[in-house]
Amino acid sequence: MSANVSPRGKQPTQTYDSAFLKACRREPVPHTPVWFMRQAGRSLPEYRKVREGIAMLDSCMRPDLVAEITLQPVRRHHVDAAIYFSDIVVPLKAIGIDLDIKPGIGPVVEQPFRTRADLARLRDLTPEDVSYVTEAYGLLTAELGSTPLIGFAGAPFTLASYLIEGGPSRTYENAKAMMYGDPELWADLLDRLADITAAFLTVQLEAGASAVQLFDSWAGALAPADYRRSVLPASAKVLDTVADYGVPRIHFGVGTGELLGLMGEAGADVVGVDWRVPLDEAVRRVGPGKALQGNLDPTVLFAGTQAVEAKADEVLAAAEGLEGHIFNLGHGVMPNTDADALTRLVDHVHTVTAR
Repeated sequence: MSANVSPRGKQPTQTYDSAFLKACRREPVPHTPVWFMRQAGRSLPEYRKVREGIAMLDSCMRPDLVAEITLQPVRRHHVDAAIYFSDIVVPLKAIGIDLDIKPGIGPVVEQPFRTRADLARLRDLTPEDVSYVTEAYGLLTAELGSTPLIGFAGAPFTLASYLIEGGPSRTYENAKAMMYGDPELWADLLDRLADITAAFLTVQLEAGASAVQLFDSWAGALAPADYRRSVLPASAKVLDTVADYGVPRIHFGVGTGELLGLMGEAGADVVGVDWRVPLDEAVRRVGPGKALQGNLDPTVLFAGTQAVEAKADEVLAAAEGLEGHIFNLGHGVMPNTDADALTRLVDHVHTVTAR
């Protein structure tokens, strides 16, 4: 089903005519919609307050806390969409993988995946494994009303890299060694992760997500030929599995300028663009029939209001004439960002693009 048709099933119809979903569908909008990756996070003092003393993974499993954190940037910044507060490793934790998110490091896997026997550790994800997600969505959709809620999941390549490396990496040497050295095991691992990711997104769609975003945070480490051969099939499987819900599917990665066309080819309705490629060049690489999302450099927000607005205007100028554009950063909000700078940026984009 195309994202250009009205959503069916449990999708909230009151969000259908929102500026965000109209832009995703490449329809005329009253203003350019804005939301920020990592908008619900450490840049907000209210977030730091409610998270105090609570571990990251624990906070992702408490529906009341998830709902509160997800709503905080909507209340403060008046963004055009909320994104479900979670972490990309939540579905792996839910099926029993021994991992933790260590402060200052990130996700750490106790026993990294290295052999075919490790596949047995990746069982199917069921809705009961993540019942807290369904409960949190119920709280959120009741509160958000006409504001769309974006579902969240990590893409198979990035999840595989965490599992194989055992944590964050700069070189991805172990993941790439498996990809090049044992392509059959690699393909089986990514296929299994595609099923888990699709199941996690399906739970969110059944609970009322208005759109979904697939984050392939580490895909920029790949050459296009390797991405097409070894990664695209799994991402395409995820995006195809949720296609029948008829909601926009967003695909984003960091450092993926050379992969933009392939990420769209994987099945995205909206391709996220980081700050390295201007949007007018990105649209050439992606090709017709896709909306674009992005792409202000997150560090610009430290430069003062005048500089932020000037750089935002450059992004908007590069997006002039696009069929659909959602204003966002080229990556997530950085922890030390002034929250008021984000509020001012939303207001600026809304004001200068009002139609």
